[in-house]
Amino acid sequence: MARYIGPVSRLERRLGKKLHLKGERDANGKSALERRNFPPGQHGQTRNKLSTYGVQLREKQTLKWIYGVLERQFRRYMATATRYKGVTGTVLLQLLESRLDNVVYRAGFASTRAQARQLVSHKHVFVNGKAVNIASYQVKPGDVVSLSEKAKGMKLVADGLSLLERKGGRKAFLEFNQGESSVKFLQVPAREDLDDIDVKEQLVVEVYSR
Repeated sequence: MARYIGPVSRLERRLGKKLHLKGERDANGKSALERRNFPPGQHGQTRNKLSTYGVQLREKQTLKWIYGVLERQFRRYMATATRYKGVTGTVLLQLLESRLDNVVYRAGFASTRAQARQLVSHKHVFVNGKAVNIASYQVKPGDVVSLSEKAKGMKLVADGLSLLERKGGRKAFLEFNQGESSVKFLQVPAREDLDDIDVKEQLVVEVYSR
């Protein structure tokens, strides 16, 4: 399955949830979902009741789109989460939050996870002083994520930092060093730290338990 490159606003309207894929537009209350809160297409305003599986599948798709993960990758994360101690759904979220592209986004170095993934793939991101260009790289507690000198002057980064401040700042599991333009990943986030992820992860687990 190839990565989706179509209009992301249609995804939000189809799923009926904010996916935080548009950065500035979401922050300004101008997302397509807020303007047209119904699925796209000529039959979008027809109310169809979802089956139990349909509800579960929608939650899975929501989580995939939020983090920009493809189905095969997502299955691997799910398989890994089942091997860890703890609540499987929470562990799944923690694995996704520990992705390098997500940490770059959470740090405010990009306005969206897609932009963060681009920074990583173009070798503008360093982990503990070493360049890493793999978006799915798992950041561990204590790791320091920083930017290249070129990236520090990019408008994309400045816009991301500005947007983050207007949204209320960084999550508690990240420690920002302004002088170094870096963040330290202090710990794996708890579920309550991820209050902006509007997903019932237990339903996602149930999809793969069928």
